[in-house]
Amino acid sequence: MSISTKELHAALKTYFGFGKFKGLQEQVITSILSKKNTFAIMPTGGGKSLCYQLPALMQDGTAIIVSPLIALMKNQVDAIRGISSEEGIAHVLNSSLNKSEIRQVKSDIESGITKLLYVAPESLSKAENIEFLRGQTVSFMAVDEAHCISEWGHDFRPEYRNLKHIITQIGDNIPIIGLTATATPKVQEDILKNLGTTDSTTFKASFNRPNLYYEILPKTAQVDNDIIRFVKQNEGKSGIIYCLSRKRVEELSQILQVNQIKAVPYHAGLDAKTRSRHQDMFLMEDVDVVVATIAFGMGIDKPDVRFVIHHDIPKSIESYYQETGRAGRDGGEGHCLAYYAYKDIEKLEKFMSGKPVAEQEIGFALLQEVVALAETSMSRRKFILHYFGESFDTKTGDGGDMDDNIRNPKPQSEAMDQVKLLLNIVSSTHEKYKSKDLVNVLTGQENALIKSHKTDEKPFFGNGSEKVPLYWMALIRQSLVAGFLRKDIETYGVLKITENGREFLKQPVSFTMTEDHTYNFADSSRSYSNSTAVADVNLMRMLKDLRKKNAKKLGVPPFVIFQDPSLEDMALKYPITIEELYNIHGVGEGKAKRYGTDFVALINSYVNENEIDRMQDMVIKSTGSNSSLKLYIIQNIDRKLPLDDLSSAKGMSMDEFVKELEAIVFSGTKLNIDYWIDELFDEDQQEEIHDYFMDSESDDIEAAIEEFDGDYDDQELRLYRLKFISEVAN
Repeated sequence: MSISTKELHAALKTYFGFGKFKGLQEQVITSILSKKNTFAIMPTGGGKSLCYQLPALMQDGTAIIVSPLIALMKNQVDAIRGISSEEGIAHVLNSSLNKSEIRQVKSDIESGITKLLYVAPESLSKAENIEFLRGQTVSFMAVDEAHCISEWGHDFRPEYRNLKHIITQIGDNIPIIGLTATATPKVQEDILKNLGTTDSTTFKASFNRPNLYYEILPKTAQVDNDIIRFVKQNEGKSGIIYCLSRKRVEELSQILQVNQIKAVPYHAGLDAKTRSRHQDMFLMEDVDVVVATIAFGMGIDKPDVRFVIHHDIPKSIESYYQETGRAGRDGGEGHCLAYYAYKDIEKLEKFMSGKPVAEQEIGFALLQEVVALAETSMSRRKFILHYFGESFDTKTGDGGDMDDNIRNPKPQSEAMDQVKLLLNIVSSTHEKYKSKDLVNVLTGQENALIKSHKTDEKPFFGNGSEKVPLYWMALIRQSLVAGFLRKDIETYGVLKITENGREFLKQPVSFTMTEDHTYNFADSSRSYSNSTAVADVNLMRMLKDLRKKNAKKLGVPPFVIFQDPSLEDMALKYPITIEELYNIHGVGEGKAKRYGTDFVALINSYVNENEIDRMQDMVIKSTGSNSSLKLYIIQNIDRKLPLDDLSSAKGMSMDEFVKELEAIVFSGTKLNIDYWIDELFDEDQQEEIHDYFMDSESDDIEAAIEEFDGDYDDQELRLYRLKFISEVAN
C-alpha cells in the first residue's frame, strides 16, 4: 500500500488528533503499510502502540495483535473504541469471554468492522480460532512485547515460541511486526529467528532517557530507614518501590504507613479488586507510593512518577531498564535508586538451582550483568546503553552527568599495558573463554576447563597474577564497553576481539580505568551495629566525649552506655527529648531514661547554637511486629528454658535468635541468661571474659576473638556480652 506523507499525517490527525509523529513512528508505520516484515525496538514511553494501531485503522482486514497482558489489551481496546463511532472496531479474544460475546467478536470481524483483534498467544493457538481466522482477511500480525519469545528476555513466555507455526496456519505471507521495549543484540537475534523474519526491516530508537538519574547504593541492615528518609525528602512526589518478594512488599508498605507516608502494597497475591483499587489510588494521587513486585507497572502510564526505588536488585538489566523507565515519562525529574548487596544475588542464584541447566546458565549470565552494573565505577548510563548495543559519549551525550559515578568519580589509573595483556591472552587462547575463565588464566588459577585445553601449560598462564581477580573483571567490563572486546551471540558470554581491539594491539594508546566498587560489608549481618553515614561529624565527636566522661563517672566501658551506631543515629536525627531518644537505633525506653538526660541536653544546646533545622519527620518508627517475639523470649528466659530449644521452637537458627536477644538487651531490657552462661563457661572463663569487656573500649566481637586467640567462638562471646550488658548497663 503506497501512501504519501501528507495522507499519513492526515490519518494521524483524524484518528488520534496528533499533529506530528514521535521518534521513529513514521518510518515504522510506512514499513508496515508497505507489507514488509518489520521489527521495532523502542523504549518504554516511545509510542510503540501507535505503530500498529494507525496502519491497522488505515488498511482493509483485521490486524491481529498478540499481547501477553489481558489488562493491557483491555486498556488499548477501550482507547481505540474511544476514537471511533464503531464499538466493534477493536476486540479482545480471550478465555474471559462467554459464548455470545465470542459470536459478536467473530461477526464484527466477518463484516469488516473490526480493525484490531487483541489475543493472548494461548487463545491464538486454539484450533477453532485458527480455523476461523484462516477464512478472514488479516492485514498483518503484530507481536507486542516480543522479548517474551526469547529465553534471554526478562519476561520469557514459552507459549510465545510457537507463534510462527500458528501464523503460517492462519495464512501465507502475512506480514509480521515484532515490537519490544527492551532487547539486547542476543534477544533481537532470538526474536527474529523464532518468528522466521530475519528479513525484517529493523528500526531501533535510542534507549537513552536523559532525564533519569541513576544511583546504586550499598544495601545495609538500615535499608528501610534509608528508604523512609529518601521518600520523606521527596514528600508529595509519586514513586514506585520494587521488592522481589510479596512478604517484603507487605512489610515495607506497613513500615512506610506507620511513618506517615501514604503507601499501598501491590503484588499478585492480592485479589484483583484490591490490586485494581491500589492502582487507581496511585493514578488518582490518593497515595504517593506503591510498594510492589514486578507485577506492577506493565501497562501503567503515569507520566509524573518522580522516583523508582529498587529495594532488591533486579534479575536482569532489561528488568532494571524497564522498571526504572517508569520514572519521568513526562520528561521531568526521574530518580532511579537501587540498593545492592551481593548476598541478594546469591539468594537469586539459589532460587535457580532447581531449574534446567540451560535455563540456569542463562539466569546466571543475566545476573552477572546486573552485578557488573552495580559494581562498575564507569558511567551507568554508558554501561546500560552499551548493553542494548548503543554507544554513548558521557562528555557530549544528553544526560551524560546524570549518574552517581559521574557526579562522584572514582580514582583512575593507567591500564594500557594491562589491556594489551588481556587482549593478547584472549587471542592466544583462541577466543574460547568467558570472563570468569579468562580471569583464572590471567591470575594462574586452574580449573577443569582450563586443564582440558592445556592452557595451564602455556607460558602466558598467570601473567596477570600481580593484580587481583576483581581488577581483571573490572578491566574486561570496561574493555567491552570501550569496544575492544565483544560477547559472542551464539555462545553467549565467550569473549571475542573486535576490529577496534586488533587496532589497539597494533598501536596501543593510553587507557585509563576506574577500579570498581566492591560492596563487601563485613558487618552487614550484625543488625545492631550496622553503621549509617555520620551526618554531623562535630556532634558525633561531642557525643563520644560525653559518653567517655559519663563512662568514667560510672566506672563502666563507654559502649555500655550507648553503642556507636546509636550515637551515629543521634548525629543524624538530633533527638532533643527522652521520648525522641526512644526512636534512636539500639535505644529503648529503659536505656533512654537511664543514660539519656545528658545526651539530649547536649544535642538541644548544639541544635540551638548552630541553628539546625531538625527534620523531625525523620524519626523512623517500626511496625512493632516483633513485640510478640520479644514477649515470648522474655517470658521463656524467665522460666530458664534452654536457648536452643527456644530458637528451634520459633524456626530460627541460633545465630538469628542471638540477634533477637541482642536487639532486646542493647535497647535497655535486662535478660538473665546466667543459667545458660553457666552451661557454656566455668567460673574462671567467665571471670576472664568479664574482665576483658570491663577494660575494653569497644564491644567488637572480632577484636575479642583475636584477644582470646580463638579460645572462644563468635556465638559464645556474643552470648557472654549479652550477660555483661544486662548486668552492667541495664
